[in-house]
Amino acid sequence: MNLNQITIPSLNVARAIAFYQTLGLKLIVKSLPKYARFECIEGDATFSIHQVNKLPKGQGITIYFEVEQVDIIVKDLQTKGIVFKMLPTDQAWLWREAHLKDLDGNHIVLYHAGTNRKKPPWRL
Repeated sequence: MNLNQITIPSLNVARAIAFYQTLGLKLIVKSLPKYARFECIEGDATFSIHQVNKLPKGQGITIYFEVEQVDIIVKDLQTKGIVFKMLPTDQAWLWREAHLKDLDGNHIVLYHAGTNRKKPPWRL
């Protein structure tokens, strides 16, 4: 089994497209006002957005995008107006993470884990 696609909700897909293009995703399907799909810069996964009338309540969705140079990417995105809730920070689980929210309040983590993502020292 391979996870190859994730879809998140949005109240305004057109606005969300611009936001995720700013993050660096490549738009490959644009079916406004209801749907958009992106390719990730690396790997084979795709990421899509679908229009909803109401966003989920509670903690919501967290999306992790792994990048090699978290600090450099964060600085670049800040110059483009992206606001971060947490700047790059080394975590106890050996990942370097920066946190932000998209325009619909979905939680996004830009991180680098390297081999620690699938093979942390405490792996079973």
